[in-house]
Amino acid sequence: MDVLISRERIQARVAELGVEIAAALPTNEVVLVGPLKGCVIFCADLARALHDAGVAVEMDFLELSSYGAGTESSGTIECRKTLTDDVRGRHVLLVDDIIDTGRTLAWAREHILELEPASLRIAAFLDKPSRRTVEVPVDHVGFEVPDLFVLGYGADLAQRYRELPYIGVKTD
Repeated sequence: MDVLISRERIQARVAELGVEIAAALPTNEVVLVGPLKGCVIFCADLARALHDAGVAVEMDFLELSSYGAGTESSGTIECRKTLTDDVRGRHVLLVDDIIDTGRTLAWAREHILELEPASLRIAAFLDKPSRRTVEVPVDHVGFEVPDLFVLGYGADLAQRYRELPYIGVKTD
């Protein structure tokens, strides 16, 4: 595995994002909503960074799928689990590990907007704009990456490699 983004760069950027997002929020309370499973590592680190920046954080999750066990999106979004808590009238930050085609994030955004939050912002750890087929407004991005199949820090291949503390590119 070749390292594309090191653990140290990730830690520094997530801390920066916490300060950046805290300054952009209309309040010091936010509900982080992320699509499982990829968002979990970034979401947890971002929650701590937001806490350090003075923001009270709650977390909730959607379970969405468009990849299955493959490396190419099917193009169809399947919602396996929706939010547990009511976000009506609350400030929500939609958090995702990577924006690739944009389909999953666009679906999640529309779903959350239907739940009538007071505000909705989007943060993505990685952005792969060369693959975008659906435009979605993203407020905060950790890193832009080239059109490579990246793994680690939440990004997986058939449920493997999520736990890596860096972003890598599989070489074999």
